[in-house]
Amino acid sequence: MYVTLQQAQQAIEAAQSKAAEIGVPMNIAIVDSGANLMAFVRIDGAWLGSADIAMRKARTSRYFDMPSGELGKLSQPGGSLYNIEHSNGGIITFPGGIPIKDAQGEIIGAIGVSGSTVENDNLVAQAGVDAL
Repeated sequence: MYVTLQQAQQAIEAAQSKAAEIGVPMNIAIVDSGANLMAFVRIDGAWLGSADIAMRKARTSRYFDMPSGELGKLSQPGGSLYNIEHSNGGIITFPGGIPIKDAQGEIIGAIGVSGSTVENDNLVAQAGVDAL
């Protein structure tokens, strides 16, 4: 199972709408179940450096099948996954990456958002997930 292009576009559109609602330009990435980039948008004025972060948040979320912020909690000093951010060519362990599941609860991809505070990134990412 994997996220379709139509689903990826639907999630991107919902995330873009939420970003516009809060007034923050964002980078939004969707990956499929194999962590391959399916769709990406950089809203006019979004930080250039956040493009890579959005894609890494999406891949991180799919690699570990959990929100990137949850992985961050496990990777703090003394935690069981301390220093994991150095694996897989560099992953992102703060909020803004969320797995995308189908109606049966199977993970079919993930969304990653970057361009603002991690709270706003996560809010926009959740809007994309909720659209599906």
